Amino acid sequence: MGLSAASGMGWPRYLLWLALAALLVMLDLWTKHLATQTLELYRPRVVTDWLNLTLAHNDGAAFSFLAGAGGWQRWFFTVVAVLVSAVLLVWLKTLPNRARLLPVSLALVLGGALGNMIDRIRLGYVVDFIDVHYQGWHWPAFNVADSAIVLGVILLLIEGFIPRKVSVQDPS
Repeated sequence: MGLSAASGMGWPRYLLWLALAALLVMLDLWTKHLATQTLELYRPRVVTDWLNLTLAHNDGAAFSFLAGAGGWQRWFFTVVAVLVSAVLLVWLKTLPNRARLLPVSLALVLGGALGNMIDRIRLGYVVDFIDVHYQGWHWPAFNVADSAIVLGVILLLIEGFIPRKVSVQDPS
């Protein structure tokens, strides 16, 4: 039995959220391409006193978790990204049409996960290039996909704290 508009959002709205995720993937891949073409690996280009553009290759996960673990992590993180993406696609489709914040957050996480997954499959690592720092302390380099995932998770948390209005006719 397929998903109907009664059991979740209709196709036009679902496609809108998928388009947002696809736009994020394209923006992520384009910025990674620009970084790869214009930056030297691990050589910072100063933008401001707190921001550099520094090309880095991350074969681990967030904060280089499991980087250098022998290569198996590439496929492990790829499988995780595929599974998470599948769950997000189903979750997104089952949301009611009136949902706004939740589908935006899911589309952000989906787009980010797919952008980084494409890097892992094509290159064996994720291209990072945004280097935020303060007084000699550097946050781990990241990219547009990572930013989308973090923003999506923050919005998911915010959405989780918004009280729900329950109608009188709602049996739950």
